[in-house]
Amino acid sequence: MHLESHPEAAVPQALRHQIHALQDQAWPDPPNDGRPGSRTPATGAPPDNGLVHDPALQPLSLILVDDGMVVAALDILRKPLHHAGTTFQAGGLSTVVTRADLRGRGYGHHLITAARTAMIDLHLDLGIFTCDRPLQPFYESAGWQLLPGTVLIGGTPDAPFPSDQPGFDKVTLASFFTPTAREAAPTFHHTRIPLHPGHIDKLW
Repeated sequence: MHLESHPEAAVPQALRHQIHALQDQAWPDPPNDGRPGSRTPATGAPPDNGLVHDPALQPLSLILVDDGMVVAALDILRKPLHHAGTTFQAGGLSTVVTRADLRGRGYGHHLITAARTAMIDLHLDLGIFTCDRPLQPFYESAGWQLLPGTVLIGGTPDAPFPSDQPGFDKVTLASFFTPTAREAAPTFHHTRIPLHPGHIDKLW
């Protein structure tokens, strides 16, 4: 078993087909509402180019592969984040998925741990993202920390998509990599963070 890393657009086709199949099992035909795995609203399928994410977010796919079979996969999305008078280079996790028949064996834990290392290697200041509340212990076990009372504002400034909107039960997790980010970490608590990743990846 080994870990592969590719820009989303460069993922080998055989692996990409498997990843899309796992995403479709995890999030069957979801609406385009900013949840992980969201597709085009009409068909539930990836766009014609086969890409799930906005290329402007520089999606990087991490894939755990065993003899040609995708065991688990996720994407790291990246953009500048303006907060408390400082611009940080931020990343987030999206479309984290493990094969249903292989869950509970630590593969997902291995992958989200590797994602933290990958973000450091990408020279990001911090990683920050939301997840459903029941998944909080899973991410914390891999070194991600809860930001208490923190809400991410997705979408765009003209069409915001907050993580505390009705029907969502999200928590925000983060990891601070650089000295500047670690010093600013307390300012990320109990606040609303204007992430604004756009119309495609409304909320990572």
